Amino acid sequence: MQQAQQREIPERMSWARAMIFAVGYFFIAALLIGQIPGYIYNQMTSASLVGLEQGSIALGATCLAGFVVIQVIVLLFDPKPVIPPVIFSALGAVLTLAGLAIALAAGLTGNQYFPGATSSWFPVLEGKVLWFQSGAIDLVMVGLTVLFVGVAMVFYSVLATRERNNPDRRDLGTTPAIRGMIIAAIMILILFMVGYTLVNDNGLAYAINAGNPVQTQLIIDAILYIFLGAAVFLTLGAFALRLHYLMRPVRKRTMSPLYAVGALGLAQIGVILVLVWFLLYPLIAWIHSWTFIGLGDYLTLCAKKSTIPQSCAFSPQAGYIVDTLITSNFFFLLMAAIWAWKSYRNLVVIGSVTTAAVLGVATLLVHTNSTEILTALMLSGAMLVLATIWTSVTRREFAIVGENNLGCLGMWLVFGTCLLIYVASFAFFSIPVFPSDPTAPNIPYISGTIIPAHPAPNTPPTPGQADAVVLLVIMGVLAAIQFYFLMRNRYKV
Repeated sequence: MQQAQQREIPERMSWARAMIFAVGYFFIAALLIGQIPGYIYNQMTSASLVGLEQGSIALGATCLAGFVVIQVIVLLFDPKPVIPPVIFSALGAVLTLAGLAIALAAGLTGNQYFPGATSSWFPVLEGKVLWFQSGAIDLVMVGLTVLFVGVAMVFYSVLATRERNNPDRRDLGTTPAIRGMIIAAIMILILFMVGYTLVNDNGLAYAINAGNPVQTQLIIDAILYIFLGAAVFLTLGAFALRLHYLMRPVRKRTMSPLYAVGALGLAQIGVILVLVWFLLYPLIAWIHSWTFIGLGDYLTLCAKKSTIPQSCAFSPQAGYIVDTLITSNFFFLLMAAIWAWKSYRNLVVIGSVTTAAVLGVATLLVHTNSTEILTALMLSGAMLVLATIWTSVTRREFAIVGENNLGCLGMWLVFGTCLLIYVASFAFFSIPVFPSDPTAPNIPYISGTIIPAHPAPNTPPTPGQADAVVLLVIMGVLAAIQFYFLMRNRYKV
C-alpha cells in the first residue's frame, strides 16, 4: 500500500503549477488550431500568392532552424558527445555575423524582397527568377533565421565547454540570471506597449521633424528595433538556459524525445513548407489544368485566362480543405499529447515547451515588414516569456502540496484566475494590427492616444484607442493578485 502511494505522489500537482500548464496549452492550441490555419487560408485565397510564398518559406525556415538547433544540442550534450564545442563556436560566430549582415543590408537598403521587379533569370511561367514572382523571398527573414541559428550555436557551445570543466549536472532551477533576463524582458515589453499606445512612431516623426519625417521615423524605428530585439534575445537566452538546466540531470531520458521533436516534427513540417514555397506556382498551374469533374475551376480562381498562374489564387473551397487538414492534424497531436501525458511525460513536456518557443520565433519571422515588425517583436517576446515560465514550472517548483484543501475559496481562485487570463489574452492579441490580416481585433486598439499617426492629405487624424491595453492591464493585475494567493496557500489537488 505504501509503495502504491509513493508511485502516486509524482502524479500530484498544485493548482498554481497546473494553471501555468493550462495557459501554455491554451496558447499552443489557439495558434495551432486557430491562428495558423486561418493565416494560411487567408494567404491561399488572397488575390496574390506572394504572401503565401513568403509565409510558407518563413514558417519552413523557422521549423528547420529549430531542427538545426536541436541537432546542435544533441551533438553537444548527448551522454557521448560527438563534436567538440569549439567547432560550433567558430561556425556559430560566422553564421551570426553573416545573418546580421544579411538582415541589416536588406533592411537598410530597401532590398528586402527577392526577386526584384526588374530581376530576370531563366524565367518560367512568366516568373522573374525561374517561376518565382517578385518578392517571393524575404531576405530580412533569411538573415534573422541565420542569426538565430548562429547565436544558438555559440550559446550552447559555451555551455558545453563549461560542462567539460565542471562535473555538476544538477538542475539549478530558475537561477537569478534567468529571473533577471525574464524581468528585464517583461519590463521592456511593458514600456514599449504603454509608450506605443500613447505615442505613434509615425506621428512622433512628424512632430520632431516635419521637413523630413521619413528619415526621422527610420531613426526612431531603429531605436525601437534594438530595444525590442534586446527583449527577444533576453527571453531566448532565458528559455535556452532554463531548458538546458531542466534536461541536464536526466539527459538519457530527454535527449531521445528532444531529437524526436526535431527530426519527426520540426524537420518534416519544415521540408513540407519549403516544398510548398518552391513548387507553389507550378502546382497551381497544374491544378488549374485538371478537367476531371471540373476540379481545376473548383480549386482555383484565375482573373485572366491569358496569365496563368500569375492571376490565379486558390478558391475558398481549396482553402477550406487545407484548413481542415491542418486543423485536424494539429488537433490530433494535441489529443495524443493528453493521452501520452502519463506514460511519455518527458516527450510531452519537451515537445510542448519547444513548440511554444518555435511559435514565438515564427511570429517574428513571418512579420518582418516595416509596418509589422514592431508589434511582431512585442508578440514574439511575450510568447517566449510564456515559454520560459512554462519551462521553469516543469521542474515542479509549485509541486509542494500544502496543508489546506482546495475548498470553496480555492475553487473561486482557480476559476477566477483562468477567466481573467482568458480575457487578458484576448486583449493582448488585439494590440497587433497587421495590414496583411483582414481579421478585425477582438478589442479596439489604435496606437497614439497622445500623438496619433500623421493623417493622409485632406484626411482628419485618427485618434488613438487604448481599450485593449487598458483591459490587459486591469485583467493582468487582477489575475496576478489571485494567482499570488493561490500559490501562497499551496492548495491541494
